[in-house]
This record gives sequence, structure tokens and C-alpha cells, in this order.
Amino acid sequence: MRQHRHERPSSESRIHERNGETTSRREFLKQGGGALAGAAFAGTLARGAYAGEDNTIRLALIGCGGRGSGAVANALSVPDSGPVKLYAMADVFEDRLNRSYRALRQKFGDRIDAPPERQFVGFDAYKKAIDCLRPGDVALLTAYAYCRPTHYEYAVRKGVNIFMEKPFASDPAGSHRMLRVNQEAKKKNLKIAGGLMCRHSVARQAFIEKVRNGELGDLLLIRAYRMGRGGQLPKRPEDRNEVEWQIRHRVYFFWGGAGRFIELMIHQIDECCWLKDGWPVAAHGMGGRAVNNHSCGQNLDTYSIEYTFADGSKAMVYGRDMNRCYNDFATFVHGTRKAGQFSGNIHAATVHTYKDQRMTKDNIDWKADKEPCSPWQAEWNVLLKKIRKDEPHNETERVVYANLASILGRAAVHYQRVVTWDEVMSSQFAFCPYVDELTFDSPAPVQADADGHYPVPIAGQWQEL
Repeated sequence: MRQHRHERPSSESRIHERNGETTSRREFLKQGGGALAGAAFAGTLARGAYAGEDNTIRLALIGCGGRGSGAVANALSVPDSGPVKLYAMADVFEDRLNRSYRALRQKFGDRIDAPPERQFVGFDAYKKAIDCLRPGDVALLTAYAYCRPTHYEYAVRKGVNIFMEKPFASDPAGSHRMLRVNQEAKKKNLKIAGGLMCRHSVARQAFIEKVRNGELGDLLLIRAYRMGRGGQLPKRPEDRNEVEWQIRHRVYFFWGGAGRFIELMIHQIDECCWLKDGWPVAAHGMGGRAVNNHSCGQNLDTYSIEYTFADGSKAMVYGRDMNRCYNDFATFVHGTRKAGQFSGNIHAATVHTYKDQRMTKDNIDWKADKEPCSPWQAEWNVLLKKIRKDEPHNETERVVYANLASILGRAAVHYQRVVTWDEVMSSQFAFCPYVDELTFDSPAPVQADADGHYPVPIAGQWQEL
């Protein structure tokens, strides 16, 4: 029997996210679902201590939005992976779970083996879904950033493998909690993948090899852009529960989804850190709101960050959400010998180097080979292979550090000053200290003013470290 803690309206207000990542990976029904459903499952690998006696890896989907449903599709489309099936589902909202189940069942048939008795709704639904798993199975933690550390801790305690999406936490307290819990995960040899999928791009890996070999010279500057059309949060209708409203529209609230900047830009920030093979020592930030922004949400419209690394080199990260402006979605690299492009529109593997610093098509001297599959698929190919072979695979530390680097940049913009890595690493700030006990009857983590607007960062008054 499906478990309900609170009845909620079934209609979901759609978040105004018009970004490439959502349409490229997660709306799998429209674009990728048919191809994924037709993927070959050619064989069953050797049986072992993982995935139970029947050799089937069971999945529990925790967070049934488009991102989670897309991750299930990737998991079920790993070639030569042996039997894999979706076994349990959980979400705070029943309507999201129902939509996900119908869509996945339509595409994958009886490999979606999550009947009503293994579909759970409510704030504690994640526990019930994870409890359906066995050692060797995988919990897909694809709900929102506010609850990722909570769900992660429970999954580690239960001893199951994990795939988790970004962002990985909303604040420093949640990030450090995950690092602490990861010590137990390492002792249990759990296989853990984090959704910064570009690390699994073979084209980018080839570029990184050139960087490490010194072919570009010393990297002095990296430029990363993610600029597109913005979205605005309307005033909450009086008949909508405040906590529900904030969770459903999490990208407009720093406590719920880490804010739109981190939701989108964590990929570009991670690319910068990967290129430099290290984490920034400081960030200087500037940003603000457009004069015609009437959103009730908390986000700024522009985020401009100058990251400094230990060798003094810089990475410039630019995020902007405004209509009728020049847009860009790419990462560029400048070395002392030559420049290159590391990433392209909607995370495309637009990867090449130039003869010098002139970034023109006729000046390209090397292009990466075409990728065999998308990086979203590649990360799942790796995870299931590691599970089957019982080989070490734990990306938690790396992805949480990327999360902390993103928090560093966000704080620098909100504080309008230089913020250091040491400040972030020593902070235990939490936007919602009672997140583990949160229900629809709880006080909302942030409160709107009389006009329905939620607090916006103001330098000298704002706190998030």
C-alpha cells in the first residue's frame, strides 16, 4: 500500500528552467527515451557477491522528476550490464511519482518492477524505498539539494551503492556532512557516482591528457560561460502550502535547491577545477538583479566570479539569466603555448585546441574524436561495471568539493567581496537546520514579505557562511 504522510494537490507548478541540460538529458521521453529503450542487453556478467543471488541489480528511485527518470533510463541502457530493474520509487509528491512511473513503464515495460506496494510518498518515503534494496543494489538520490545529505547518510548506513545528482548540498553544513559520512562509505566499499557527468566524457579526457602533457603550456586563464534566458517566480497563491511551494520551486530558494546559479554552473566550475587539477584558494564575486526583474525568488540575475588557484592562475565564471541578451554556454582555456575549447553548448563535446590564442575555425589544430555515447550514459556504464566487478569507485569527495567550490563562488557574489576556501571549509552554516525533520506542517525555511517576495542577498547583511 502506498504510504502517505500528507495529502498534497496533484498539480505541479513547473519551474521556469529553460536550460539546455534539462532538455538534453532529462526529458528523455521527447528525445532520448526511444533510443535508450532500444539499447541492447547482450549478456549477463559473472555472478558474485553483488546484486543478490539472481544477479539482478535493483534500483530505488528517490526523487521522481525528469532528472531522476532520465537517470533510470541511463541505468537500464547500460550495454552488457546484466539484469537491472527499477524496484522501488519514492517522492515527496505523488503526482511526480505517478508521471515518472507511467513514462518509464511505457518505455521499459516489465523492467519497471515497482508496483504500488513499492511506491512511497512523503518526507520519509526515501527510507521505505531504500529499505527495499539489498547489498549491491543502487539508490538513485535524485531529489533536491536540501535533502541530499539526509538521503545519502541513510543509504550509506543501509550499505547500498549510490548514484546521486547535483547539486549535492545547499550549504556548507550539508556538504561537510556528506564528507563525514563518506568515511563510512569507504569502509563499506560502496560504489558511489555523482552526477558531474562531464568527467566521463572521453573527448574531455583526451583534452586533459594534452593539458597534463604540457601541450598547451601553463594554464593562465580559464573562461566558463552559462548565459541564457531567465525565469521568474510568481507570488505564492494563498491556497498553496508554503513548504510545498518552496520545494516545488526549489531553484528559486537557496535552502531548497542551492539556487539557480549552483544548479546550473556547478558543471562549469567543476570543469575549471578539473583543468587545474585542484580547488580554488579564493573567489572574488560580483552580481546583481536586472531592473526589470519582478521575481519573488531569491536569485540574482548575474553571477561573475574570479576564482584564484594556488599558482595564481585564474578562472572566470560567468552566469546570467536575462532575456534578449547575448548567450553563451562553453568553457575556454588559455595556456602559455596555445588556447582551446573544453566544452560546448548544452555540455556538447566541442573539444579542440588552436594553433595559438586566436579562436577561429581556421586556426584549429586538433579535434577530439566523436564520443561513443553521451557522458550521462558513460557515468552509468562505469558505475555498473564497477559494481559487477566489485572494483573501487567512490566519487563523493570529488563532487562534494566541486559543490563547495560552487558555494565559494556563490558566497563571493552575495557578499560582494573576496571569500577564501578556508572560510568555506571551516563553515557549518545551514540554511535550514531542521531539514531532517521537515514536513509540510513545519515553518517554512524562508518567509516572504508582505508583497510575497523572499529575501534577496544584500552585501553586508546576508549570511551563508
